[in-house]
Amino acid sequence: MSTIRDYKDLVGWQKSFRLVLDLYRLTAGFPTEERFGLTSQLRRAGVSIPANIAEGFGRSRKADYMRFLDIACGSANEVETHLLIARELGYADASKLAVAINRTVEVRKIVKGLIRNVGRARDASLRPDAASA
Repeated sequence: MSTIRDYKDLVGWQKSFRLVLDLYRLTAGFPTEERFGLTSQLRRAGVSIPANIAEGFGRSRKADYMRFLDIACGSANEVETHLLIARELGYADASKLAVAINRTVEVRKIVKGLIRNVGRARDASLRPDAASA
């Protein structure tokens, strides 16, 4: 087990960062009239996940860290909802949307696990080890 030294060491941040890149690629094919609608909302919610993990990691208080992780989890729910809407509207290939939905669910589970681990950590050691991140 190695120590987490930076937010970029967190598996949840890494996977959510890759999810954002996938979301940008996926939404590039959405209808142009959705540029300021679903495309923008989906991208912003996606970006919010790794951004909040990073911001929370930088906080010194456990309660603040957990609050930002909670926001990241909520953003994952938002991303999944937007992807379900896109699927119903036929905005992208169903198999590509299914992959994005599955990745979003995986990220949400990882962030929830991180919330549990941070909640159990003593205030002096807020950073979980790599195996539990």
